[in-house]
Amino acid sequence: MAVTVLRHSPSLPRLFARAALSSGGRGGELPHRALRLLDVPVDRSNLLAYQRSCHLTGGDVLPHAYPHLLGFPLQVQLMADRSFPLPLPGLVHLENQVTVYRRLTADDRLDIRVQAADLRPHPKGATVDLLTDVEVAGERVWQGRSTYLRRGVRTPQAPPRPTGPELPDGPAAAVFRVPAGQGRAYARVSHDVNPIHLHPLTARALGFPRAIAHGMWSYARTLAILADATAGPSASHVWFARPVLLPSTVELVAGGRLDQPEGVVLGLRSAKDATVRHLTLRVTSR
Repeated sequence: MAVTVLRHSPSLPRLFARAALSSGGRGGELPHRALRLLDVPVDRSNLLAYQRSCHLTGGDVLPHAYPHLLGFPLQVQLMADRSFPLPLPGLVHLENQVTVYRRLTADDRLDIRVQAADLRPHPKGATVDLLTDVEVAGERVWQGRSTYLRRGVRTPQAPPRPTGPELPDGPAAAVFRVPAGQGRAYARVSHDVNPIHLHPLTARALGFPRAIAHGMWSYARTLAILADATAGPSASHVWFARPVLLPSTVELVAGGRLDQPEGVVLGLRSAKDATVRHLTLRVTSR
């Protein structure tokens, strides 16, 4: 596989604009190449803004999902390229998996590599995985797998999509309001300016009744209930269900224990209708 080493992190606003104007992504195979960024420093001001946005404890320790934010521009550059078989506009984030091998801090210099893998049929179209590997001084310290869906020709014979464990029973562990501007606020931190998150008009143009929260924000906001327990060696798998429309009031439910083999199961559901599930998240220690 060819590896392209980038000199700087790609501009997400430029990539999203280019993807919106491009007619690329019309079938074919995945590109056999990876993108790399070497010796990436952590911007402490951005780290603090991320921690505040997701209601996480401040400090120099990198939160569980934070390296995804650093690798995401490389994911988008791969998906925005004309050689990518699925067009970027309209891709839906279905799942995310993270493995943290050791605690990371803002003093670490990160080598980040991203590639696409496993283009496969889905009952509603096709899915693809974007793999992110992070190393420090040659040591693998973090891995992520993001699964995206492109709706299209239905494939009834495709394997059904896993939806994760059942939500824990019982009363909510937390209830919080997600404000109308949450998408724009997180976009300022993550630079993910996908228009489905920014304004009701741009969201409606892409099939949503109003703007929706970033899935990775909902993921990190849910993990915040575990405080710093997931900053060290740990693993998580999140299944996204119904998007969080902005504004909304949501409930967080929890069950299990990190010191047990099955770990902790967390869920985010609508406060108005407990049958509306936004995400399910399993977390285990390593």
